[in-house]
Formats: sequence, C-alpha cells, structure tokens
Amino acid sequence: MSLVAERCAQVRPVPEAQERERLILEHMGLVKYIVGRVSVRLPESVEREDLDSAGIMGLIKAADRYEPGRGVKFATYATSVIRGEVMELLRSRDWAPRSVRRRYRELESAIGELQQQLGRQPNEDEISSRLLLTKEEYHELLSITGSMAVASLEEMVEGDQALQMDETALPGEPVVHGDDPAEIVDRQALHDVIARAVDGLPQRDRIVIGLYYQDELTLREIGEVLEVTESRVCQIHTQAIARLRASVESLLEG
Repeated sequence: MSLVAERCAQVRPVPEAQERERLILEHMGLVKYIVGRVSVRLPESVEREDLDSAGIMGLIKAADRYEPGRGVKFATYATSVIRGEVMELLRSRDWAPRSVRRRYRELESAIGELQQQLGRQPNEDEISSRLLLTKEEYHELLSITGSMAVASLEEMVEGDQALQMDETALPGEPVVHGDDPAEIVDRQALHDVIARAVDGLPQRDRIVIGLYYQDELTLREIGEVLEVTESRVCQIHTQAIARLRASVESLLEG
C-alpha cells in the first residue's frame, strides 16, 4: 500500500480512501501542466520545485474537499485549487522586485486614466505618450513587467471568498466553492464583469487572451499563429491583462 493510501485509510473508509488516492495519482499531470504555464514567465529566482510542492498540496486539498454531488468535474475544481496554492506561494515569497511592481502599477494606472478620459481602450501610442516613453521604451516596459501578468487575474479578488478562476474560466464558467446564495450571486456578478471587460478589449488582445486561456496555447505557439515573435506575444499579453484589470476596476466602481 502506498503512503497516500496508508494516510487515507487512517481517517477514511477504504473505498473512499482509494478514490481519493486515485484522484490524486490520475491528476498529477495537472500539477505539472499548471506549474509549467505559471513558471514560464517567472524569474529564475523562483524555484520550480517549490511551485511543484505547492501544486501537489493544492491537488491533495482538492481531493480532500471534492464533492461529486456539486456537479463540477474534479479536474475543473482541482485546477482552481492548485492554481490558488501556487499563487499564494508566489504572493508569500514577494517574488517580483519592487521596481517591477511599481512600473506595472504605473502601467495599469495610465491605462485606467486614459480609459476614463477617452471613453475607450487607448492604443499603444497613447499609453506610451502618457507614460512619457518612446514606443521602443514602452515595449521594453511590457517585456520587463510581463511576469506580473501571471498573477494579475488571480489578484483581482483575494481572500477565502475569492473567485478562483481556472485556465478555462476566461470568460467561461466560474468555479463556485460556497453554498451561500449571496456569495454565489457576487461571484457570478464578478464573472459577468470580467466577461464584459474581455469583450471590450481590442481584437488582437482578445485573440491572445482566447488562445492562451481557452485554447491553452503557449506564447510561442500563439506567436506562430499571429506570425510574430514570442517576445511580442508576451508584450501583447501583458498589455491585454493591464487593460483588462483597469476595465474591471472601472466597471466595479461604476
């Protein structure tokens, strides 16, 4: 009997413990996949082993808490919990340099101000002008702050009551963890706001978001589709997430 099975047997009936072990073993690949997508844009100072450990803990938690009667597939639920554990680890490690965080906040702020002023999504020339940067300097800024976009969506809503979005939840269905009707309504409302914000993005941004979060292509593969370099896709993705966050904040405030 494996170590996982032994621990399960100590606290659960044998059939239930075996099902838990099966869920964990059959979905270990999900941990590798999620950590791989998250880590691709992170600095080398972030240890892959630490992310793997956090992901495995998330998978175990998902197996412990999963309720088949809720009508949600285990893989969908586990994706949410695994990503939550990985993002929590990143937040606790303060992995991004303060200068990068500051510049990313400046980017979001500039986009938000221009959205309010223009009543539409600003283009690259308008954003770079607002930041007093040349076009080349603006593209460099997008590349430098690209790692911040990894955690940006998850950080829109924090805490135990947060809407944890999996890779298919933009703009698909949210994963609902609570039974409180008011909580469910709040989460659905947030989901609707995010979907509206995605619809309001420029076409190229929507394409990148769709290919990355729904079709699950890598940045390199998206570059092949759009016939641009991987670094350019990273820039577009960073800008799209900054636009999305600014739009969501504006819609929530309005």
